[in-house]
Amino acid sequence: MSEKILLIEDDEKLTELLSLYLTRNGFDVEVGHRGTDAEPMLLRSQPDLLILDLMLPGMDGLSVCRQVRSFFKGKILILTASDDDMDQVAALEMGADDFVCKPLQPRVLLARIRMLLRRQGNDSPSTAEKTIEKAPVSDENVSLLRLGGLELNNLTQRCFLDGELVNITPGEFDLLWYLATNADQVLSRDQLVKQTRGIEYDGVDRTIDNKIVLLRKKLNDNPSLPNRIITVRGKGYLLVSNNWV
Repeated sequence: MSEKILLIEDDEKLTELLSLYLTRNGFDVEVGHRGTDAEPMLLRSQPDLLILDLMLPGMDGLSVCRQVRSFFKGKILILTASDDDMDQVAALEMGADDFVCKPLQPRVLLARIRMLLRRQGNDSPSTAEKTIEKAPVSDENVSLLRLGGLELNNLTQRCFLDGELVNITPGEFDLLWYLATNADQVLSRDQLVKQTRGIEYDGVDRTIDNKIVLLRKKLNDNPSLPNRIITVRGKGYLLVSNNWV
């Protein structure tokens, strides 16, 4: 059965081209052109992925994302013509899993879509639970991880800090999970982008950096002097296993 995509984009020519391209690549695509189309279409068609333009008539993409995230459990991919980091950070905070900047490169968009849907498939609780306690390693069979007060459940994609549920997006969880299962190791942007987004790092994409900023904020890591998720200049990021007490 083809995976379903709901595309909400007000540019009708672009919508037609994307719909044709994605259909030819095996997806079942439904389209809408206004922000207010999203909720009723989501409830009716129950797609696997929502592709949402940032600037829409009726209701902007950020507002739509915030509105539907409470009931839509699929992935959300934002399309944006803006190169403003704050727009991208806001999209992630509203619950988006990823974003692609216009002008679109169809093969890049297709790679992002496949990565998101592959991640969604891996969320299924088909793997026996296995817990790591202060000795994280990269292990696809691991579903629970605890580092001091930090607890991650890869089956439910839930994060707890000192017993309190932390509200993080699926994209943020994927990044945190990869950092935590490779704690005390420096991970380059190349590694982080490839592992969490399924594409090669282009040298300019700020998605990982934006998510790190958001994770630090949500996990009570001092943004001016972080000691839990630290930046190793010129090399990447490192999650420190002993600083979660």
